Amino acid sequence: MTTTFTTADGGTIDVTRRDAEVDIHLKDKTGRTVATVELASGDASALLACLADA
Repeated sequence: MTTTFTTADGGTIDVTRRDAEVDIHLKDKTGRTVATVELASGDASALLACLADA
């Protein structure tokens, strides 16, 4: 299952869980992928915790 978030500049962040990993695809407002990140689920959880504290 993929969850999509919209960025302030009109881009998107697609987050997909794959077993013990999480894929994050960053796209600009035209839909072009500008970055793809693969994280272990523990690292993704740590990223979310860091964002919550920001």
